[in-house]
Amino acid sequence: MTYLDPLANLIRSCLPPDAEPPADSDDLFRMYAVLLKAKGEQVTDEDVHDAWSAWMQSVDSTHEALVPFQELDPKTRAFDAPYARAIRAAAKSMGRSAGT
Repeated sequence: MTYLDPLANLIRSCLPPDAEPPADSDDLFRMYAVLLKAKGEQVTDEDVHDAWSAWMQSVDSTHEALVPFQELDPKTRAFDAPYARAIRAAAKSMGRSAGT
């Protein structure tokens, strides 16, 4: 466990109850923890998608959503929103704005 794991766990705890994170997603949530540290409350859905894409390349490099955020249909884009909101909520609970 590193300093990123408690942040990753905080983000998980900020997800809505109906969110269904992918199986074996500890590494993904560590990437979200980096977004929390780097962007804080300024994180966007696109940032979350980029982190997810980096993670997904090692999980399933043929996944159909491995395209730039702007190329996703609205339904697929919506999958990133709860994670961005959770990162922003975690940042707010820590008093973190971007880069602090």
